[in-house]
Amino acid sequence: MLFGNVVQPQREEMLTGFPLKGNWNRDFFKNDNPIVLELGCGKGEYTIALAEKFPQKNFIGIDIKGARFWRGAKTALENGMKNVAFLRTQIEIVDFAFAENEVSEIWITFPDPQIKFRRTKHRLTHPDFLRKYHQILHEKGIVHLKTDSEFLHGYTHGIIQAEGHQVLLSNHNVYHPDNRELPQEITSIQTFYEQKFLENGKNITYLRFSLNY
Repeated sequence: MLFGNVVQPQREEMLTGFPLKGNWNRDFFKNDNPIVLELGCGKGEYTIALAEKFPQKNFIGIDIKGARFWRGAKTALENGMKNVAFLRTQIEIVDFAFAENEVSEIWITFPDPQIKFRRTKHRLTHPDFLRKYHQILHEKGIVHLKTDSEFLHGYTHGIIQAEGHQVLLSNHNVYHPDNRELPQEITSIQTFYEQKFLENGKNITYLRFSLNY
């Protein structure tokens, strides 16, 4: 089934001249609202929930496996949500999908922490990925990391400091009862897997940062 809110370019098209690069607002959303990405969006649960909370922004869920976000795309269409899109592509070429300053925020929700050393370069907060994000984020753009992995949280925090970027907010347990000032979108949205992590007694961590090169 083809959905009008799903974009599925071939890799060659992405690398040689993706027509929506720099033109998402004009040609897809038909407005000038800020664009927010969710990388590795899975079923699209977070993308959909954020879009419901912030109708004045445009949201794009990105994943290489279209079958994962089929449910999210269908939900968006059923609910008439004009501020939601899904892009089927590899995250390592995200800089070919968006132009400089085209994106205002990036959400990375529960990615594979790639704990083994040889998998370091595949972590979505590896410096190579951060440079790609910087290319497409506007000057005041921010990145959100929400994860059940204390390891990934600590790794990312260290990378941000070592690379000279700025940590804006760091929390090791977003559902701790003493947390009273966390933005609602951090605690009021729970994906299926996040609920499973909580049932298994895992803490959910959050990191917000900006990229300064």
